[in-house]
Amino acid sequence: MFKINYTPFLIMPNYSFFPLFLYNFAKIIVFSQYSTARIFIMNSRILFFLFIWITAATQTDAFNTVVDSLWVRQHYNKREVMIPMRDGVRLFTVIYEPKNHEVCHPILMNRTCYGVGPYGDEWIRLERPTWALYAQDEYILVFQDVRGKNFSEGVFEDLRPFITDKKTVNDIDEASDTYDTVEWLINNTCSNNRVGVFGISYPGFYATAAALAKHPAIKAVSPQAPVTDWYRGDDTHHNGALFILDMFDFSYWFQFINNAHLWKGEYHLLPTDNPTEIVKTDAYSDYLKMGPVRNFTALLGDSCKFWSDMVKHPDIDQWWEERNIAYHCKEIKPAVMVVGGLFDAEDCYGAFTTYNAIKRQSPDTELLLVEGPWSHGTWSRGADGSLGDIWFGKEADMFYYLENIEFPFFSYYLNNKGEKPMTGALVWQTGENKWIEYEKGWESDCSKTPFYLQHGGGLGNLMPSDSTTDYVSDPMHPVPFIGFPVRNRPTSYMTADQRFAQNRTDVATFTTPTLDKPIAVDGAVEAELFVQISSTDADFIVKLIDVFPDDFEYSDEINYSDRWTRNHAIMAGYQMLVRMEVMRGKYRECMELDSIAFNATSHDALRQYEFNPSKPMPFVPQQTTKVRIKLPDVAHTFMPGHKMMVQIQSSCFPLIDRNPQKFCNIYECEENDFQKATVRILHSKDNPSRIWLPINRHITSGE
Repeated sequence: MFKINYTPFLIMPNYSFFPLFLYNFAKIIVFSQYSTARIFIMNSRILFFLFIWITAATQTDAFNTVVDSLWVRQHYNKREVMIPMRDGVRLFTVIYEPKNHEVCHPILMNRTCYGVGPYGDEWIRLERPTWALYAQDEYILVFQDVRGKNFSEGVFEDLRPFITDKKTVNDIDEASDTYDTVEWLINNTCSNNRVGVFGISYPGFYATAAALAKHPAIKAVSPQAPVTDWYRGDDTHHNGALFILDMFDFSYWFQFINNAHLWKGEYHLLPTDNPTEIVKTDAYSDYLKMGPVRNFTALLGDSCKFWSDMVKHPDIDQWWEERNIAYHCKEIKPAVMVVGGLFDAEDCYGAFTTYNAIKRQSPDTELLLVEGPWSHGTWSRGADGSLGDIWFGKEADMFYYLENIEFPFFSYYLNNKGEKPMTGALVWQTGENKWIEYEKGWESDCSKTPFYLQHGGGLGNLMPSDSTTDYVSDPMHPVPFIGFPVRNRPTSYMTADQRFAQNRTDVATFTTPTLDKPIAVDGAVEAELFVQISSTDADFIVKLIDVFPDDFEYSDEINYSDRWTRNHAIMAGYQMLVRMEVMRGKYRECMELDSIAFNATSHDALRQYEFNPSKPMPFVPQQTTKVRIKLPDVAHTFMPGHKMMVQIQSSCFPLIDRNPQKFCNIYECEENDFQKATVRILHSKDNPSRIWLPINRHITSGE
């Protein structure tokens, strides 16, 4: 475990969230046709950010402030430059450089599509925890608008494809832009010629690209919750199913609101008629009223480039595959620390996939996976040791991560300080709530064990007797993704109580007896279902759930912790969601990663490579069909006295768009295409539907 001496810093707002804060604030100003009460109901997220902002401003005396805004101004200079790329395009870059030029300093860079503001005379808050450790140690901190965003020149492209065979100066990608930026920086700053790159979410994609840049000065890279594959599991789609609640609003915001006007406070120049503001009562009701996806597309028109491109490519094809950076994680020289959240609603898939890609394609890379009990990006911006109703512990909070994991990683590789970081994996085991080190890498100590779906809703290791479980899926009355009305998608749904779904007739539930010993599940979970359906298509959503004992309650020490503002839900019998994933049925043979591209260890193997993914397949009504669903990795121990539960359903709305349950192009289908379907799950010796769990024998056996 890493450790350095650390003094708490003043908690300040996170500027990674600041564009969203400004956006919500701008909506209050520009959408003035709504009453004040309605505006604040529609934009309740702003209250959270205002609370953080006001709290930070009132806590100065409560902390021993080592690095504050005055200290930063006394010790740093800020400059804004346009750095030329090889094709002549210039990228807007903000450099915070120590005034001390008696020594050379390491560079830590963040490339982003979300804006590097505040621009001009205002400064980013280097005194907040994310940056304070680096500022105190006199790092050169660099922030860059990627090509085509905000003040950078050029044309922006989502998930710009990596070019394996660059032949001319016009063959540019995010790796080449990183290379050219680093080359300029080491020649125009007082640096020690050691550069680190990191980013969270979409900037995590740019961090992965930096690992491919092959600049000798890049010594350490940390893709964190990296966007990796927008079709199989990150953000936009999961196994071909559109995550419409997130993407409809985001697509418009990202193209039209996320710009320099937002950062500069020029709200009057932002659009005043946002077509994605469709929620008037609750998301479930209003998204259902909208009808099929084509109606959402009609609201956007052809204004949102990515949405327009997406609906032109409903199935996985060359267009999607060439944007999957996981195929290019080869010959990586810098040390890499991949960071992810076990309960990341956006990019849980990306972190595990990036780690596995590097491990397989670049086996000589010094590689570490860090996975904690976090939602999206909170490891460096606000994690307090809990998520929703679930408490994990203070060693899982933001400060622990920054001081014990991230800072020591960069300190060693960029500044020659501290002990060499471990390789392998450092993963928080939920349930037991502790860090576990895997020196040989993630999943090294696990074996896949089947848990069979059984007659009467049982779940266990015994082969089932011949029986079936049926339910009727009605897309006009879909299963909600959460048990209470919401206006947008809360991060806490990833651990939310599932009792609301257990007694629905369109949800199949299977439960083990009460456990008498711990069962540790560490790795990728896979459902293998044998089904018969009455239609030609259907979705299959599988949930893995931890059922708490009927007498469970948190201790007073936890309940009244000043670090946790829990809603004090009834925890007795709580059904904690551990993992959930969807498979759009017609894509059941399409979702495996291209084996040649993913397993190749040399970029030469992908020169002029053509992807040829499998085509979607309809179901034959009433014919037994096997459907395999891979769920993102889990690190959870089901404790004695608890139960394991599996729920299977065919809708999860409006988190996931509705499947009309008819083999068709769902982006173009009409209201009359939606139909009910009877789903039969077989559990017999010939068709043993089961869940394959990677059991960690060392933890389960108590070794």
